[in-house]
Amino acid sequence: MLFGNIDRGEDGTLHFAGHSVTELADRYGTPLYLMDEQRIRDNCRTYINAFLENFPEGSQPLYASKACCFAQLCRIAEEEGMGLDVVSAGELYTAMKAGFPADRIHFHGNVKTDEEIDYALSCGVGTFVVDNPDELEALQLRAAAAGKVQNVLLRITPGIDPHTYVAVNTGTVDSKFGSAIETGQAEEIILRAEALPNIHTSGLHCHVGSMVFDEDVFERTVQVMVGFMAELKRRRGLVFEILNLGGGYGVRYLKDGKKVDIPARIGEVARVLKACCAAAGMDVPKIQMEPGRSIVADAGMTVYTVGSVKRLDGFKNFAAVDGGMTDNPRYVLYGSEYTVLHAAKTGVKARFDLVGRCCESGDIIQPKVMLPADTCRGDRIAVCVTGAYNYSMAANYNRVGRPPVVMLTKNGSYVAVQRETFADLCRLDV
Repeated sequence: MLFGNIDRGEDGTLHFAGHSVTELADRYGTPLYLMDEQRIRDNCRTYINAFLENFPEGSQPLYASKACCFAQLCRIAEEEGMGLDVVSAGELYTAMKAGFPADRIHFHGNVKTDEEIDYALSCGVGTFVVDNPDELEALQLRAAAAGKVQNVLLRITPGIDPHTYVAVNTGTVDSKFGSAIETGQAEEIILRAEALPNIHTSGLHCHVGSMVFDEDVFERTVQVMVGFMAELKRRRGLVFEILNLGGGYGVRYLKDGKKVDIPARIGEVARVLKACCAAAGMDVPKIQMEPGRSIVADAGMTVYTVGSVKRLDGFKNFAAVDGGMTDNPRYVLYGSEYTVLHAAKTGVKARFDLVGRCCESGDIIQPKVMLPADTCRGDRIAVCVTGAYNYSMAANYNRVGRPPVVMLTKNGSYVAVQRETFADLCRLDV
């Protein structure tokens, strides 16, 4: 079974989470985002159980909602016991609409407007992850005006290179995120926060990047951060109860791609953490992490209908579909690889570039994929592992409406996000 929740029936028809992909496309139309609800829940439980087994009481994984954010997904994360990491007032509003407990929400991001800060304070957000001195001062001013003492984590840049895509590398000294240890700015922002009457610093935060596969990345991060915390305790008498290690575990997009054993990796991180803390003579802090992609990526599939096939003998073949960079910009942004499958045919294969409908030469979903040679207009094509950074990055270029999100369960399916209509596209026009 491909990816554990994708297989084919005896007649060759593709199934996702136990449902016929063709039947779902017929019922809901295409383009179509499908989400396997049980896989999302199972992925949440993987983290919850690993945390209970390895980290001190009070530690918690937080779902990074930037990976995919809509109300029902927030509800699922809450039901499974996750915290929630949001990076905008829009994500926060979605979480509040879903009924997510505000005290379990972390408000992240390197730019928070005054209006966003006020809104988050009014919602009673449990923790601000403060990125920089400007934000710290703005939060102090507005928390004071609101008569609140706000709990914060301070984002620190540990100087770790996770050897991943440059575009998603966030842990090096010259990153736009956080305050670097190496430059002395990390200690400066910590001391400033300690001096502010309406700020309570409960811990430190760091994030080294996305799509992390190397086994030592989080271990190296722990060594740097615990060393820094121990130095602050020795020289400044400062003790923090929480260390947030961010997110970043990679997922398998291709059948022969790498796969991360998350419970084993978390166990390794815990062993290094405990050893480092023991060597430094400090208590093990509560640990937080922010998984996003590894919660939802393999729970997603996008289904398209072929609109045209162009065969250029001696050059290449194109299969153009009714979606594209508007619902999946990741190949355009990162050159991301995907597994692409025909929803019904399994015959002799030919190589195609799977392209979209937008008026851009670069509107490519995936080049050089093997599809049945007789692929034609009206056929259904599935792109696998699209649960992360597809719906959340979708756009309306060419005034194309965004697809619906349909959740799949063992008992059926239901619409979690409706398909955008023409009226939706013009709703804000004046």
